Amino acid sequence: MITIILGTRPEIIKMAPVIRACKKYNIAFSILHTGQHYSYEMDRVFFEDLLLPLPHYNLDVGSGSHAEQTASLMTGIEQVLVNNTPDVVLVQGDTNTVLAGGLVGAKLHIPVGHVEAGLRSYDRTMPEEINRIVVDHVSDYLFAPTKLSTHNLIKEGIEESKIYTTGNTVVDSLFQNLKIAEEKSEVVEKNSLTSGDYLLVTVHRAENVDYYPQLSRIITGIQKVSDIYSLPVIFPMHPRTQKMIQKFRISTDGIKVISPVSYLDFLKLEKNARMILTDSGGVQEEACILQVPCVTLRENTERPETVDVKANILAGSDPDKITAATKVMISSHSDWINPYGDGNAGERIVEICESHI
Repeated sequence: MITIILGTRPEIIKMAPVIRACKKYNIAFSILHTGQHYSYEMDRVFFEDLLLPLPHYNLDVGSGSHAEQTASLMTGIEQVLVNNTPDVVLVQGDTNTVLAGGLVGAKLHIPVGHVEAGLRSYDRTMPEEINRIVVDHVSDYLFAPTKLSTHNLIKEGIEESKIYTTGNTVVDSLFQNLKIAEEKSEVVEKNSLTSGDYLLVTVHRAENVDYYPQLSRIITGIQKVSDIYSLPVIFPMHPRTQKMIQKFRISTDGIKVISPVSYLDFLKLEKNARMILTDSGGVQEEACILQVPCVTLRENTERPETVDVKANILAGSDPDKITAATKVMISSHSDWINPYGDGNAGERIVEICESHI
């Protein structure tokens, strides 16, 4: 029995190939949904759209400080694992759900597998960096997406016998879900956009949206890019970002702000964009895989592979740097080699778990 723990929509996306592989190989599994970002009821449609089985357990932990949320997550996860005693616990990424699941599994002496192990931004002001480091060092199976992430783990003294370079499940997920998106989504048409002729923006990280100077500079930079290239900008705005835009009274003139969209709609927006400006790690990966140029609105990234293959460039929040980075990326040929694997990571991870069970 494999217990798959997830609590945010990016985790659902990246664990979907693992779930599908378990079904394909007829391996017993259960899904524990912690509700770290959204309640199960809000995420139910997400599982249904991606044609995934619904979770077996739902904690509906909700928000709180890092300490409060992690404590609630650990309490709920422990109860489920004690009652069900799986052979392996799988967690993915760098959220508080991952931290809680990894710690509880390790303390109950249940083997822990960390999907997407070895990512490093080397910025410990990011809570995600702390989460991923801790979980890597308590895990029994470390599923590194790239050779660089494998090198990071070895450099930190983790036993090589625990590390498997599998590729990233985001590749599997994109290939699998893009087909569904093409059939179901009409978001490009409904927003009067033309494929390859608009810019897509996402900004949500606390360090970017919670401080007026930072957020104001980013919005100014985006507006300058739109003016220079005469391209429409579509911005599915995160509720947190919307709240701070209103609080700081920052003008978004020239930017088409829309409500957050479903994953399938967002995937179609990414696929058809001329370029993406984002502060999201996951979107950096997806843009790279989809061959869409990306400008990252951060000073660092835990996805340096995207920069190395020239699919992405770091611009930070300075408007002039944002426009300069856009000038480089918007004229790129999008002919880089995807560094994240062949789309079979989910099956590799399940095969490794099965061999150890």
